[in-house]
Amino acid sequence: MKAIRRFTVRPVLPDPLRPLSDLARNLRWSWHAETRDLFQSVSPEGWARSGGDPVRLLGGVRPARLAELAGDRRFLRRLTAAADDLDDYLTGDRWYQGQADGLPRAVAYFSPEFGITAALPQYSGGLGILAGDHLKAASDLGVPLIGVGLLYRHGYFRQTLSRDGWQQEHYPVLDPNELPLTQLKEADGTPARVSLALPGGKALRARIWLAQVGRVPLLLLDSDVEENELGERGVTDRLYGGGGEHRLLQEMLLGIGGVRAVRTYCRLTGHPEPEVFHTNEGHAGFLGLERIAELCASGLDFDSALEAVRGGTVFTTHTPVPAGIDRFDRELVGRHFGPDAELPGIDVQRILALGMETYPGGEPNLFNMAVMGLRLAQRANGVSLLHGQVSRDMFAGLWPGFDPEEVPITSVTNGVHAPTWVAPEVLRLGARQLGAQRAEDALTVGGSERWDSVADVSDQEIWELRRTLREQLVLEVRERLRASWRQRGAGDAELGWIDGVLDPDVLTIGFARRVPSYKRLTLMLRDRDRLMELLLHPEHPVQLVVAGKAHPADDGGKRLVQELVRFADDPRVRHRIVFLPDYGMAMAQKLYPGCDVWLNNPLRPLEACGTSGMKAALNGCLNLSVLDGWWDEWFQPDFGWAIPTADGAGTDPDRRDDIEAAALYDLLEQRVAPGFYERGRAGLPDRWIEMVRQTLSLLGPKVLAGRMVREYVDRLYVPAAQAHRALTPDTASELAAWKARVRTAWSSVSVDHVETTATGATAELGTTVGLRVRVALGSLTPDDVEVQAVSGRVDAEDRIADATVVPLKPTGAPDLEGRLLYEGPLSLDRTGPYGYTVRILPSHPRLASAAELGLLAVPSEEVGEAAGMVLR
Repeated sequence: MKAIRRFTVRPVLPDPLRPLSDLARNLRWSWHAETRDLFQSVSPEGWARSGGDPVRLLGGVRPARLAELAGDRRFLRRLTAAADDLDDYLTGDRWYQGQADGLPRAVAYFSPEFGITAALPQYSGGLGILAGDHLKAASDLGVPLIGVGLLYRHGYFRQTLSRDGWQQEHYPVLDPNELPLTQLKEADGTPARVSLALPGGKALRARIWLAQVGRVPLLLLDSDVEENELGERGVTDRLYGGGGEHRLLQEMLLGIGGVRAVRTYCRLTGHPEPEVFHTNEGHAGFLGLERIAELCASGLDFDSALEAVRGGTVFTTHTPVPAGIDRFDRELVGRHFGPDAELPGIDVQRILALGMETYPGGEPNLFNMAVMGLRLAQRANGVSLLHGQVSRDMFAGLWPGFDPEEVPITSVTNGVHAPTWVAPEVLRLGARQLGAQRAEDALTVGGSERWDSVADVSDQEIWELRRTLREQLVLEVRERLRASWRQRGAGDAELGWIDGVLDPDVLTIGFARRVPSYKRLTLMLRDRDRLMELLLHPEHPVQLVVAGKAHPADDGGKRLVQELVRFADDPRVRHRIVFLPDYGMAMAQKLYPGCDVWLNNPLRPLEACGTSGMKAALNGCLNLSVLDGWWDEWFQPDFGWAIPTADGAGTDPDRRDDIEAAALYDLLEQRVAPGFYERGRAGLPDRWIEMVRQTLSLLGPKVLAGRMVREYVDRLYVPAAQAHRALTPDTASELAAWKARVRTAWSSVSVDHVETTATGATAELGTTVGLRVRVALGSLTPDDVEVQAVSGRVDAEDRIADATVVPLKPTGAPDLEGRLLYEGPLSLDRTGPYGYTVRILPSHPRLASAAELGLLAVPSEEVGEAAGMVLR
């Protein structure tokens, strides 16, 4: 019979065990081994049944066992130590508290998904895992972050396979009362709520759940409340579900409702109000509109409020392709704002203008969330050096006339939270080598000097550790594979072969990620005979562990999964290659440490960063990857291999896959597999072990989320907080008025004449050439602009590369036509074809970049030709 109503019955812990509740409700347990060990000792069987979730564990412990533990002095000592350690972690000074003055009092971090732990399944892939690692690292460093997201009642889907290998999706219902969450409540005990106005006089209401991630509160908005109508209750039904209006409402709730939730949380708890708002991808971009509306309600006009909001906003883009960005029909967006809907005090046309693709190649009827995010943020970044370059190219239309390298999008390369992803065995080895505190500092704060001691670990210890981790993975794979085949309809009598799947002494390669086409799950199958030879090689065999989910609406991705599964089902190779369904955090934490090589073969440059290889590297796993994302930035032959790419513009996609698959097979046959099995005098693979050592010591400190968050603090959060403080209502109004005046006057700005002291078309290295430039500024003054000389080597089409920029200075009074003379030196510091040009840019001390307004004036062709622009 089916129940008509569901309750969550919480256990009543004896007084001596009350601290267990606090430990379970703070998600620090998900990356703190000692706390997890404590919970496991409560009931090893219950811990396994709960999937390592303390809340579920405590809900199933028998009262007799609780009474027994309440009288167990040894357990109570461990409990007291764990509770004291958590208290010290939450209240003591950390890295952030030791920095100079001027840091943000608080930062609000918005993301559509957060991967904190498998016990809180609110993530689909890399974006959410990155967001979870960002929060954990901020907690470890003491950064006063507030996370903001949505609570999806079905989370992301669970994946199983049909008998013929087709992906099947399941959406289990999540009860918030059974998750490590507490509901945010008003002082009178009623649930705290946020509300959005919808067209037709309707409303979208949401309650606020709190997940405590160490020191960082994570606010999750949940629309499944009785006050909502059925359609509105389903807004937070599932992650990336639906489309059109459903997705728009999710993003309005995340952005606008999220700001209101932050205000509510700060009011109720006394937490400092954020000075910086960080938008993790465009999904939360509407947060800027809510903040503009707040300032307009206090008396500022729209333009002044826009400048104040931009100063304190950071926008991070994660996608390298326009197709990965949410875009909505402008009429749909327009209907949800204005007098009859949300933000009634703001002109709908001003809202629409922030997101419209009003640039060459854009679609003028589409509202682009990333474009709005960039227009609402004074600071923006990609997530690797290569991705920063790709982003500058992709969004260059927003800054017309500027070279892509001048587009104001920087990069902060992603990192991963080491305590979450490093195997306990690796942690214990580090603690023995460094001491517990220094090992913790190495994994959280980073710094290469803390990782240098890896050199002191013996070859034997490293090799035994790798063997242990590989053996654990083999056992994990067999267990998961057996469960998968049972779900596919197989009986135990058919599954005896699983006991022989994988070998703890065979080179093990991992490949696990989402399954969009550009990640090329099946590139390894390009030449099946050759792959089979690699798997079954008599002297240098390899084995492959593969996992990944295709989006529920992506039948092409599902076909790739099925193709891989069918190959792995072949009795000739099924002991050497496996596909594990339902890839998630729990599986990943077993998979990364147990692999010897992590494979990544995306279409370059479509991998924004790709952090799975970082997690593997922290466990001593070597990377074998296309030079994309972070690997393009940090690859060295000392600790991995680069798969050559055939990414020329004229290469046919099928031909490209053939070439790159052949390069992958060559690397595996000739270098990777032989290197693993080659033995030195002591019977150990000396060269391989040295690569593991180099991976840990050289890559370890770079790939940390602690390094990433420290970069965000220094390079983005601190400047944003300073801009936020400087942009008071008066200064924001002054800046908005100045921008309006400059935009109005810019059509009258021109470079009218350029001359140099150069006497010919050649000059000697080290020569200094004098420049004289006459410019017209119209109604602007020299204080409003900067006149620059831009010089450097030129190509065959006279494009300047690796440019040097030198500001020129005004001299004398305006001439009879009102033009001003600017002068300055031009140093010829490079040989070969050399060129220069002159340009005029707006200049104001509160601009974060000279390109911020997207305005510049350059010489006309006639002026350029008369000036002799190129020296050869």
